[in-house]
Amino acid sequence: MLSSGEVIGAVRHIDQEQRNLLRIELLSDEAVKTSAIEGETLDRLSVQSSLRRQLGLATDRRSVQPREHGIAEMMIDVYGSYASLLDDATLLRWHQMLMAGNRHLETIGAYRTHTDAMQIVSGHLDRPTIHFEAPPSEQVPGEMDHFIAWFNETAPNGTSPLPALTRGALSHLWFESIHPFEDGNGRLGRALAEKTLAQSLGQPSLILLSFAIEQNRKAYYAQLEQHQRTLDVTEWLLWFGQTVLAAQQLTLQRVRFYIDKAHFYDRYRGAFNPRQEKVVARLFEAGPDGFVGGLSADNYLAITKTSRATATRDLQDLVDKGALTRQGQLRFTRYTLNWAPFND
Repeated sequence: MLSSGEVIGAVRHIDQEQRNLLRIELLSDEAVKTSAIEGETLDRLSVQSSLRRQLGLATDRRSVQPREHGIAEMMIDVYGSYASLLDDATLLRWHQMLMAGNRHLETIGAYRTHTDAMQIVSGHLDRPTIHFEAPPSEQVPGEMDHFIAWFNETAPNGTSPLPALTRGALSHLWFESIHPFEDGNGRLGRALAEKTLAQSLGQPSLILLSFAIEQNRKAYYAQLEQHQRTLDVTEWLLWFGQTVLAAQQLTLQRVRFYIDKAHFYDRYRGAFNPRQEKVVARLFEAGPDGFVGGLSADNYLAITKTSRATATRDLQDLVDKGALTRQGQLRFTRYTLNWAPFND
């Protein structure tokens, strides 16, 4: 968990306002990615707007849909209550938040009670492939009692503490195997894994675990399926540990990116026209790796819907101000954000 210390060290060099912005960026990263793992696409700006509102920060008047508000609300709760003991009420509250506005579930904010088998299946309806069958609903309360007791006993201050990565891996796999809710088990299981990591650090971790998992989604599901059928979870422990380490490196990379982003906007506050602001925002949305191959004049035209002459003037102005760098010539000319002033 050494990279977490690097993240903490990097954050010390920014002021409180920038720390709040950084927290929102990282929480929204996790909210969007944990949903993407389940095949659900969220509006990132709406998630951020809801996060800002719940943290008491200034926000726009954007209308936020229930699912964006719900995942943001849950992320704030997970973040703020990391040190608390786990109990049924917490899990039911998280499920209520997560499933807000979902009209397809019979039960929200409670463990499943249906008599049908809880199966993870794929393939055709007439020839489904059953990947996993969870315990029947009547066993869920007892299974969750055992799980919650173990979760609290193995915490750093519990009676039988476990190493952070071991506890995180086992808690996620065990929770997924019980599958206590009709839907949302994956997102809640990853939230529990992040809670274990935060407890081991003694502070909210903001580790981009779901971000790292989403980059290797097929392997993640294959690992879960494989180890829900065996008592030998050695390979799962190794895979999960490697994923957490990858998540820490991703977190450090994005923390540096967001700090540079904050400094960039401080430096160029009020210097861009609305078209330029829109394009710069799109460049930042692309993340640390930026546009594949760089921003072209045609990209600028597509984003701003302006004339080619205006696009040419705008791009030249951004280069003259030091906001963008230019490579290539004629139709091969490409532009990228200029990080040089922030890498000293």
